[in-house]
Amino acid sequence: MTSTDAAAVSPPEGKSHAVLAGGCFWCTEAIYAEMQGVEQVESGYTGGHIKNPGYREICTGRTGHAEAVRITFDPGVVSYGELLDVFWRTHDPTTLNRQGADVGTQYRSAIFPQDEEQERVARASLAAAGEAGLWDDPIVTTIEPVAPFYVAEDYHQDYFANNPDQGYCVAVVGPKVQKFRALFADKLKTAE
Repeated sequence: MTSTDAAAVSPPEGKSHAVLAGGCFWCTEAIYAEMQGVEQVESGYTGGHIKNPGYREICTGRTGHAEAVRITFDPGVVSYGELLDVFWRTHDPTTLNRQGADVGTQYRSAIFPQDEEQERVARASLAAAGEAGLWDDPIVTTIEPVAPFYVAEDYHQDYFANNPDQGYCVAVVGPKVQKFRALFADKLKTAE
């Protein structure tokens, strides 16, 4: 299966989309899936120069795409700024084109604002994160233009939830999810 172009998909009425790239999309998806006000998280590809890329093409680093997530959220429950607060603290925004052992432009730290207001909030949040000294090194996260979002292949969706015992999930995704749970316990979804 190849990825599908979902760029034209509008969020449901009363909801918003956020598109964030924080390295491996399995990590980012797993974190936001547990956050209050988040209704859906889709792993995919954005910011590149070819249509309908697949995972094998993305892995080459030659398409220009970033592994990213598209978050559908309820702005009445969680703000875009709160999503960005989690973003800054749950991945390393100081390493250019890498997250841990994952190296290449496809693993860059980037924000893709969906409108002018999100761009304003993203720029303010980036400045605030830098001033707060959250990291010892300077933040290298880019704020990039809105671009088509291609939903990744089915096996990438809910990857951590479906494969919690897989080696990468145990070593990399799990610790990031635990960090999110510890830092943002007040933002976790409650059992229904």
